[in-house]
Amino acid sequence: MSYLKDIKIVLVDDHKLLRDGLRNIIEQRSNMHIIGEASDGREAIKICPKLLPNVIVMDVAMPGLNGIEATRQIHKNNPDIKIIGLSMHSSKQFIQSMFKAGAFAYLLKDGDSDELITAICTVMQNKKYLSKDINQEFLSALKEPKAIEKTQLSSREKEVLQLISEGRSSKEIGEILFLSPKTVDVHRNNIMKKIDLFTIPELTKYAIQEGLTSLDI
Repeated sequence: MSYLKDIKIVLVDDHKLLRDGLRNIIEQRSNMHIIGEASDGREAIKICPKLLPNVIVMDVAMPGLNGIEATRQIHKNNPDIKIIGLSMHSSKQFIQSMFKAGAFAYLLKDGDSDELITAICTVMQNKKYLSKDINQEFLSALKEPKAIEKTQLSSREKEVLQLISEGRSSKEIGEILFLSPKTVDVHRNNIMKKIDLFTIPELTKYAIQEGLTSLDI
């Protein structure tokens, strides 16, 4: 795989120590270059159209805006960028949500450093990659026709729901998303009606089940 040249990579993780570790692993390869970093999903969405990397290594569970929603928005606007999900979670929900959002690979954070390099080379060949520590049959299952979802939240509603589950008030959410508190409340009410849940604990549990947030955040 050494014939792949000048791979431009962006690292997205809310922990600088982990980003530094990933940088050290990747930059040992002369053909791989870190051209940018982001500490959350919203920052990643902002910088990627400017930097136009070949690959993004994206933490799946981040506060503010998770890696799944960030992947969805980046993939929608820049489908040629190959996104590699990086997570502590090996649950079907997180993996399925990440691939559905447009990711090309999914790795576990406790995996081998060599596997990250393998994943980067694999996605650059337009092939999908799943961590060797996860049942490989799952990747084939992702190609099967999916059932129609009963509930479809918009991207904005998913952003609001994540922030609600993180304990943010309507005012705080409005400041983060540049919305008025009244508009946030409208989104909140629409979310509750769509998923038929009306308390913060219920909304938080739903957000965790859907991979929008994590107890580890």
